[in-house]
Amino acid sequence: MKTEPPPSLETVLDLMLDAVCVVDADGCFVYVSAACESIFGYTQEEMIGRQMMELVAPEDRERTLLAAQQVMSGQPSLHFENRYIRRDGQRVDIMWSARWSEDDQLRVGVARDITRRKRSESLQEAVYAISEAAHNAADLPSLFEQVHQITSRLIPTPSFFVALNAPDQGRPIFPYVRTDGDPARLPLDPAAVLCAEVTRTGQALLLTASTEGVCDTLKALAATESFCWLAAPLSTRQGCIGALLLNDTAQNATYCEQDTDLLQFVANQVATAIERKQLQARLERMAQYDELTGLPSRAFLFDRLKTALARARRNDERLSLLYLDLNGFKQVNDGYGHSVGDLLLQAFARRLTQHTRETDTVARMGGDEFVVLLEGSPTAADTAVVVTHILAAMQAPIELAGLALAIQPSIGVAHFPEHGTDEASLLRRADEAMYQAKSASAQQRANNGPVIDIAPHQDHR
Repeated sequence: MKTEPPPSLETVLDLMLDAVCVVDADGCFVYVSAACESIFGYTQEEMIGRQMMELVAPEDRERTLLAAQQVMSGQPSLHFENRYIRRDGQRVDIMWSARWSEDDQLRVGVARDITRRKRSESLQEAVYAISEAAHNAADLPSLFEQVHQITSRLIPTPSFFVALNAPDQGRPIFPYVRTDGDPARLPLDPAAVLCAEVTRTGQALLLTASTEGVCDTLKALAATESFCWLAAPLSTRQGCIGALLLNDTAQNATYCEQDTDLLQFVANQVATAIERKQLQARLERMAQYDELTGLPSRAFLFDRLKTALARARRNDERLSLLYLDLNGFKQVNDGYGHSVGDLLLQAFARRLTQHTRETDTVARMGGDEFVVLLEGSPTAADTAVVVTHILAAMQAPIELAGLALAIQPSIGVAHFPEHGTDEASLLRRADEAMYQAKSASAQQRANNGPVIDIAPHQDHR
């Protein structure tokens, strides 16, 4: 039986799917097997003589050098992981096994491409991290900050934009922008154009000078801007609400189509988180603010009053409560319908807010009753001035729906600590004082009437 000569060692090494790399003491490749081309994108001839560290991702170079030094000191390495930049600019995750030959002064390593596995792990980690961020973040800006950090572990993010559509403003707003470059030169106009495009198409986009199949505006942008862009729409059940955008200089950018898919994956998670946060914010606002007038609600007032009382006790200060009720409001509702009544409440709330201080709390208790909380240790005389000011401000008729409604509030006053030392007693005292004021002015209202109708024949129901 004729025996064939065994294949050469080089032939055997070239048959391996993992790459064998031999590096000298200066860190230059002296031998690489054929698999290096499929892993790193360079031919054997292109890699031999080249510095290994030139191909390592910049953020991994320091720890790669440390690992190489440990191997050269006689400590074999198993399962060391780092990232390399392929010839086409893509990043590849490598797991190394390496040891040092003291006699030959060479470092021998076997490289396995684990990019797919690492990407899968990274995506799973991103899902958990974004979900946790959405749960723990106090507000959207802090959520965006955490999403930026999570994304930067997956894709280079020298510039990171969150764009949210704002149809009433004609262009998106940017609630979160971070850049490693000059903040004064942020390319917000190109970012706005890209946001509009991915909103329109619902598809992620990698934009470079060589990108094809885009509109003329984007072609011009790609031709004139020295940036590589990556954009992904923030899509929710209600439609696209904006976009995540990354950019880098065209010289440094290493974005690829895989990064496009990855950013879209992140954007989908972020869109869900934003939608959840916005719903939470709406629910919280509904609990704290009156839907009709936009003023703090009864519950919000109780919380604010409780805090104010604690502060007043601690600092030995005073505070005052004004309890307001609109005289003749029932007649407006009965005579012109609830829609006019609602408009009147809104207009009254606006005027009341305009004629109180920013530090005062103006709240709607319900129906046609309002409360103003005065802090800052007001005296009885100070409070009387505020009451007079409010009554004077309400002298002018409120014009709405073809009507001029001349309507005055009755106002009751309670002071801390004279009239009560807790929320319930102060509100009760102010409410009683308001009804006394209302009773005292009932005869005057009966004589004068609360409503002046400019358009008496118009049906406002």
